[in-house]
Amino acid sequence: MTDAQETAADTSLRTTGGAPPDDVAPAPIPLLEPREGIPPVVASDDALAGVIAAFAAGSGPVAVDAERASGYRYGQRAYLVQLRRDGAGSALVDPVGCPDLSGLGEALRGTEWILHAATQDLPCLREIGMTPTGLFDTELAGRLAGFPRVGLGAMVESVLGYSLEKGHSAVDWSTRPLPDPWLRYAALDVELLIDLRNALEEELDHQGKLEWAQEEFSAIAAAPPAPPRQDPWRRTSGMHKVRRRRQMAVVRELWTMRDQIAQRRDISPGKVLGDAAIVEAALTLPPNAHALTALTGFGHRMGRRQLEQWQAAVDRAKELPDAELPQPGQPLAGPPPPRAWADKDPAAAARLSAARTAVSELAERLNMPQENLITPDTVRRVCWEPPKKLTPDTVENALAGYGARRWQIEQVAPILLRALASEA
Repeated sequence: MTDAQETAADTSLRTTGGAPPDDVAPAPIPLLEPREGIPPVVASDDALAGVIAAFAAGSGPVAVDAERASGYRYGQRAYLVQLRRDGAGSALVDPVGCPDLSGLGEALRGTEWILHAATQDLPCLREIGMTPTGLFDTELAGRLAGFPRVGLGAMVESVLGYSLEKGHSAVDWSTRPLPDPWLRYAALDVELLIDLRNALEEELDHQGKLEWAQEEFSAIAAAPPAPPRQDPWRRTSGMHKVRRRRQMAVVRELWTMRDQIAQRRDISPGKVLGDAAIVEAALTLPPNAHALTALTGFGHRMGRRQLEQWQAAVDRAKELPDAELPQPGQPLAGPPPPRAWADKDPAAAARLSAARTAVSELAERLNMPQENLITPDTVRRVCWEPPKKLTPDTVENALAGYGARRWQIEQVAPILLRALASEA
């Protein structure tokens, strides 16, 4: 560990500045305004060609953001893409009018992309042909640098001294035309991302963490798309109340029908039927559509045809042979829940306790969240099945096998080895 790393937790971040004296009122934080006004929305191939040419001719990294319509539309597609680059200014691109942005993605190949919370936006950007070859994640940089609040507004305010306008993050971005206040909000999301990136790079370098951050960014950029969830119906809110296999089958049937309807109508599944309604129907097992009407979520606003559809799904589940009913829970791909360790394997429980304490203390010294130092799942897996022979190499190999980055292994392997050895 470098001297800078050892003192990172004991010194205030230079980018945040010191607190004003008690007798001096803090200066008001200026509200950020777009430097060139709100750019026009690009929604045609001709206009997109102009943006591609401008951004290809720009210099330095490119700030990128995307707006989705979560809670309104089915899926997580992008409904607006915002970009900014030195020499090109800002651009707002409509993926509805321009659904293929692969030309823009190609023009930016080899350019560093700056995103805030990159893993949230990369899937929807990938869908429209935009995939970075390298990136800088300002949210993750803030976590590694020890900022207590890492939302974009909080970071811009604490690092750069500007206030971002709030209030439009959860609106329906599939609305057309998009209102000017929403477009202004969207343009501001990339207005200072380049400045924020530069300030955070300086701070990470000062703390001796810049190489760590670069490893994290490279891992995000190289990560393949996440595979589809297995049995996504099991994630229905309130599922913990459903214990019988027949009831689980009702959840599965209702969830599947809801998903099909939502996809066909392109609306959020929750707007078709709420999770609470699905769970209540599963617990109640209504005998007919009339009984279904009495349940929360299936009220008077629902037409008879809809009620009969939902009841048909319930009936299908009730008529399934036992062999086709879902099994309770999913097969565990890793160790059991930690609460069960004391009974199943007391020695493993002791290892986990020692490892958690050591990781917590190290994360505090390094001034970063524990989950960014090493994922809790990795710690659990190594503690549940530690290497048969405990050596620095075997512990390092075990961590690498679970996807830990080189810097994480260098920091965590020594303390994890001591924790495992002490409880061996």
